[in-house]
Amino acid sequence: QVQLVESGGGLVQAGGSLRLSCAASGNVFGINNMGWYRQAPRKQRELVAKITNGGSTNYADFVKGRFTISRDTAKNTVFLQMNSLKPEDTAVYYCNAERTIGLWANYWGQGTQITVSS
Repeated sequence: QVQLVESGGGLVQAGGSLRLSCAASGNVFGINNMGWYRQAPRKQRELVAKITNGGSTNYADFVKGRFTISRDTAKNTVFLQMNSLKPEDTAVYYCNAERTIGLWANYWGQGTQITVSS
C-alpha cells in the first residue's frame, strides 16, 4: 500500500501563487508516474499535470505556462508550482501515484482545497 500526503493548499487572490507538495510513503517500489488532478464542484476529476520517474511531463492545456510540476525521486515527493492563478482554478487538488512496474495500481491523496478569489 502507498500513502500520499498533500500539503500547501489554501486561499489566494487571483494572480497569486501557491505550491503544492505530495509525499509518498509505504511500498513505493514500482511507482513511476506521479501527478495532480483536480475536481471542482459539480465537475469531473481532471488531470492537471503528471511526471514520470524519468522527468517527462504532461500538462493540461488550461495550465500550460502557469503551472510547473517537479519531482524529487529520492524523496518520493512531487510538487506543483502554481502561478498566475485564476478563479476557475478553484478546486480540490488530488495527488496521484501510479505503479507501472509489477502489479498495476493507482493511489490517491486525500485532496487539498485551492480557492482563488477574484
